[in-house]
Amino acid sequence: MLRDGLFGKAICMTEISRRNFLASTTTLAATGTLFGFEGMVARGASANTRRSPYVPGGYGELKPTKSMNTGEFVLALPEGFSYTVFGRTGTKMSDGNATPSLHDGMAAFPAPGGKIRLVRNHEIKEKPGEGFLGAPGGYDALAWAGCTTLLIDPKTRLMEKDFLSLSGTLANCAGGPTPWGTWISCEETTLGTKAGFGKEHGYCFEVSAKADGKENNPIPLKSLGRFVHEAIAVDPRTGVVYLTEDRGSAGFYRFIPKVKGKLAEGGRLQVAAIKDRKNFDTRRGQKPGDTYTIVWVDIEDPDPKNAEAEPLAVYKEGQAKGAATFGRLEGCWYGRGSIFIDATNGGDKNLGQIFQYTPNGDNEGKLVLLFESVDPKILAMPDNLCVSPRGGLVICEDSDETMQYIRGLTPQGELFDFTRNILVGFETQEFAGSTFSPDGKTLFVNVQTPGLTCAIWGPWEKGAL
Repeated sequence: MLRDGLFGKAICMTEISRRNFLASTTTLAATGTLFGFEGMVARGASANTRRSPYVPGGYGELKPTKSMNTGEFVLALPEGFSYTVFGRTGTKMSDGNATPSLHDGMAAFPAPGGKIRLVRNHEIKEKPGEGFLGAPGGYDALAWAGCTTLLIDPKTRLMEKDFLSLSGTLANCAGGPTPWGTWISCEETTLGTKAGFGKEHGYCFEVSAKADGKENNPIPLKSLGRFVHEAIAVDPRTGVVYLTEDRGSAGFYRFIPKVKGKLAEGGRLQVAAIKDRKNFDTRRGQKPGDTYTIVWVDIEDPDPKNAEAEPLAVYKEGQAKGAATFGRLEGCWYGRGSIFIDATNGGDKNLGQIFQYTPNGDNEGKLVLLFESVDPKILAMPDNLCVSPRGGLVICEDSDETMQYIRGLTPQGELFDFTRNILVGFETQEFAGSTFSPDGKTLFVNVQTPGLTCAIWGPWEKGAL
């Protein structure tokens, strides 16, 4: 996920509507999807000539907006929306530690008294014994990434308390919430003792949203695989965990636990293959609306001994058994019976794809390509995503384009700009960790560098988010 930003500082709000262009050059998914269409819906190519920033389900033009608590300009937002800023890198936390850098994946959980708890990743990738976490220990004393937990007042949208909740891990990029009130934090690396660290890395770790301090002996969930993890999503009906892999040649995985809700007790890791299409490559030659049947193939060695030297060891086992290939799978989120994933540089233009997977029976499911970007002004390298309580998708971009956005994708297939980074000196830096509060009234999101968290609220009911 972590990239060097190359974004510019200005936008012309009368430029050709990227939202409508995307809608006009793609088709939407079929029966049973979150987007609710039966059959295919094709849009006319002439629609891309519209130059209005307004689309059905969007919220209108973005305007520079002051933070309610600091008065600074961090975000450009639609009219009627407000935000606060907190949890900055380097500030002293409630436990005395300095707030770590590189804010990344995140999820929100209910807390006593109606409060909100955010569990937030920090994608620190320093050399052994170096970093900004401020409290070595935990899993590996020589690794300095991990998680922090923030307690938020839902009325003021301000932070009341913050502290370390996971330490001793490495490159904690994304992850995902579980239905049983924990956050799964994923390591986006397979470095280990050969690189000078005290332990092997490349695992998932479970963090309780209820804990008031870090776990002294965090347990790597080795059955979930040792590879370059990105994100996870849990199907609450079955307890099955879906996992993405952030590599140019990536697999889409699922983990079937022995005991629902108890991942540490082990289970079975599998990788997706396309039925009757051995080693199918989803990265090229696809068109939105294409639908495939997924079958799941067992991974016999989820924790290969050569993973540090060969980060694709798990993927290669899957390939030997006919697994499908995706292009840098990053965002992963459950919503209304489906798992939504994005392939950051998938597609004929390497600009990103958005897929929807819907389980259908014990060993099969339907995979639909919802969107594939054909122009960076439409959508450029989607990264973190989440499903809105109102049915749309929130998409954080991480690209080499000149502007940094959060996009919204409506259930009707319209893509629109929802937020732009306007923080002076950091306009090029990515958004990460988008997640809604349990009541759906607040969207939390991070600006990875300089490292801060925003709480956004407003007239959500006027649009798709």
